Amino acid sequence: MPSTTSGRPGYRAVLAAPHAARTFTAALLGRLSFGVAPLALLLAIRDSTDSYSAAGMLMALFGLTNVLLSPVRAALVDRYGPRRALPPMAVLNTALLLATAAATARPGTSPVVLAALLAPAGACIPPLGPVMRTLWRRLLPDPALLRRAFSLDGVAEELLFVSGPLLVAALLPLTGAAGAVVVGAALLLTGALLLVASPLAATGAWAAAGEGKAEARSGVTGRLRGGAALRNAVVGAAVTGLALGALDLMVVAFAERQGRPEAVGWVLAALSVGSAVGGLGLGALDRPVSNAVRLPLFTAGLGLALAAAGLAPNLLVLAAVVALAGFFVSPAITTAYLVADEAVAAEARTRAGAWVNTALNAGSVAGGATVGLLVGRLPLPLCFALAAAPALAAAPLLRTRDFGDAGSRRKSDPAPDPAA
Repeated sequence: MPSTTSGRPGYRAVLAAPHAARTFTAALLGRLSFGVAPLALLLAIRDSTDSYSAAGMLMALFGLTNVLLSPVRAALVDRYGPRRALPPMAVLNTALLLATAAATARPGTSPVVLAALLAPAGACIPPLGPVMRTLWRRLLPDPALLRRAFSLDGVAEELLFVSGPLLVAALLPLTGAAGAVVVGAALLLTGALLLVASPLAATGAWAAAGEGKAEARSGVTGRLRGGAALRNAVVGAAVTGLALGALDLMVVAFAERQGRPEAVGWVLAALSVGSAVGGLGLGALDRPVSNAVRLPLFTAGLGLALAAAGLAPNLLVLAAVVALAGFFVSPAITTAYLVADEAVAAEARTRAGAWVNTALNAGSVAGGATVGLLVGRLPLPLCFALAAAPALAAAPLLRTRDFGDAGSRRKSDPAPDPAA
């Protein structure tokens, strides 16, 4: 088996697990749509309505229904299994996106019509990320391999959100914005159907759920019972999202004040590079430090780096500090998912992961909206400091008694190393 230099299984061992590469590729194909469809929709709506404000409001509606109903969709997967729950979501979402593409292909489409299409489209986006993370847990019970899998998953998702807009830019001259929406819809449907075709989608607790054995334990509205561990995983994801949502807009403001608005792209690229390095580094760690210890450290590191970014004298220094902030982003998100996964019973893991995902997305929206009100009214360094404050304030609160003690760990987790 391939291994790291320490002799422990490495990333190749993760993908060498039965059906792992096939299933992961399918999930990534579907999730590429999440980097393509939102931007394509925004541009298509702007072209059709000739209004940035209408485009922004309609995309906010699309995002809001997605965020609010994400736990419900994940609960349906937990209860009925991916083979029964994902295809209807994917087919309905694809149909609504195609209808939106058709509506925006001509000018003058009423925003009311678009709202009637986009609200349900956001509501039925299939939770491919949470499903894949649940599959990783069932496929890789070893904690070290699972951490590597979650890290690889997070880094790959980060790269998808970078490559998605690049794909849209390449498609625009060929298909127009409405055509790019069609491509995004096709990616989602294809990836979702390939994912449920994998043998992994019919194994373990999900196979039992399909036979009705787990329904009594995991209803759509049933409590997750994750305790403080799950609550703090959600809080950790939320403050990370707040920081990321605020950072995007502050980088734009910083670049404009430096007279270099075109530099926004490579500064945010530095964030992605730092996040990828941090995520892969987390997966390569062999020291058995508990996730309960890691989560507050990563959120505090992100907060400190974000506050320091506000003191950057120029764009080059800003890019370097933003890359340092990125170094904590993927580890913080990955660790939040791991903590949530450990906190709940097997039949509720998809729902727990969806709550973390919802908190991350909601935090990002809130961070961008809040900073949008502050930039221009307050000095930019103060905006950076205020954006960093939630992560710094949350860090000391993320270790509560039943979150960090030995009783909250699964039997398969490594015991803490006294020297760690």
